[in-house]
Amino acid sequence: MFKGKKILITGGTGSLGHALTKRLLNTDAATIRILSRNEHNQIKMESNFKDDRLRFLLGDVRDSDRLSRAMEDVDLVFHTAALKHVPKIEYNPFEGIKTNVVGSQNVIDACVQQNVEKVVAISTDKATSPLNVYGATKALMEKLFVAANTFSTPEKHRTKFITVRYGNVLGSSGSVVPIFIDQIKNKKKVTITDPQMTRFSITMDEALEFILKATEIGQGSEIFIPKMKAYSIMDIKNVLVELLGDTGNETIGFRVGEKMHEILINRDEVRYGWEIDDMYMISNPIFSDETIKAKYPGIRHIENIGEYSSDHVENIGEYSSDHVEKIPHDKLKDTIQKLNII
Repeated sequence: MFKGKKILITGGTGSLGHALTKRLLNTDAATIRILSRNEHNQIKMESNFKDDRLRFLLGDVRDSDRLSRAMEDVDLVFHTAALKHVPKIEYNPFEGIKTNVVGSQNVIDACVQQNVEKVVAISTDKATSPLNVYGATKALMEKLFVAANTFSTPEKHRTKFITVRYGNVLGSSGSVVPIFIDQIKNKKKVTITDPQMTRFSITMDEALEFILKATEIGQGSEIFIPKMKAYSIMDIKNVLVELLGDTGNETIGFRVGEKMHEILINRDEVRYGWEIDDMYMISNPIFSDETIKAKYPGIRHIENIGEYSSDHVENIGEYSSDHVEKIPHDKLKDTIQKLNII
């Protein structure tokens, strides 16, 4: 899939961009361009990866001219650039819009202009029935990427636009696991938002496998979602106490814009929901069932699921983080130990 390809990653110095670059360097890709606005992180990343195929480009997705130049002769784009910190975007909402919405449209325009083969946008469970500004900007990004496929015609524009949507990456920078580890190591109480809070769970390796598979099979306008398990905030706390010791905990309440449970497919999306191998797919509503089945042999409509939520699992009302199977304690403990961040 990547042999001889020229690839660009927006926001490539972030945690996902870094991991994706490492994975792509193990393929026969011709070049990998890293576009980001953080020069310090670029210097660090350049020193970590000694590979002549890497190109580091300073730039911001808000700058359409820079994007267009950066995408010259590019075959594949992974759009990971975003402002992601929920409370920060709640306080600075239009900054989130300028990067996550306007910046995403700039990516679309540049890809069409440069006739890029395929573009994969990284979304989040917070885009589903969004409560916060961050989720709303990601929901708009998804809509833009789905609609962008109307530009694609074999005669003029070949670009296929694909979106992937998944939950928090376990152990990633700024996530709950490293925060709890830091608190325990510094003999502080572990801060719990709410003992009943649940989240979907995915490791970085699982996220990469999912993204690359969606890239391979995606034909344009789809939103791909992995089949995932979930954890409660207390599951994480209990595992880390077992590994590092108990310093106590305190309940601090919800941050602005936080949900009790996350949702990956809401009730209204289910009617366009399909199962394909170990993933779900939300199809573009303009396509008939016959068209979808012709594109994806063996695909089938989602059954026994009204919404994909982290608090439900079978015969449920939603696919949210409190409706799916929870990770067993020993499995969660093993997964956290393998993150090598303790």
